[in-house]
Amino acid sequence: QVQLVESGGGLVQAGGSLRLSCTASGSIFSINSMGWYRQAPGKQRELVASITVGGNINYADSVKGRFTISRDNAKNTLYLQMNSLKPEDTAVYFCAADKTYRLRIAADYWGQGTQVTVSS
Repeated sequence: QVQLVESGGGLVQAGGSLRLSCTASGSIFSINSMGWYRQAPGKQRELVASITVGGNINYADSVKGRFTISRDNAKNTLYLQMNSLKPEDTAVYFCAADKTYRLRIAADYWGQGTQVTVSS
């Protein structure tokens, strides 16, 4: 089993920045991809960014150039640096981890979610 604990959400004005963190514990050796999903009210959960164990990174078109995913292997922590935030970025952000090399919507492990609210 893998446990994921997120932190770093909050309220920010448009144009501001936030950094989300996700610390993994447990059987992390089984994880081959991690990333961030988000879900806004009334919308489907969507992939924001992902990174594989080999370092391959993928971003949603809507966040390219504004968000950066990174990891600190020594701390077992995944980050999402979010800059130039827009009101449409408002959502609950979930950290996810998968045994497969491509992060799936049906990922094996999920964090509890952290709220990000961007005011206009």
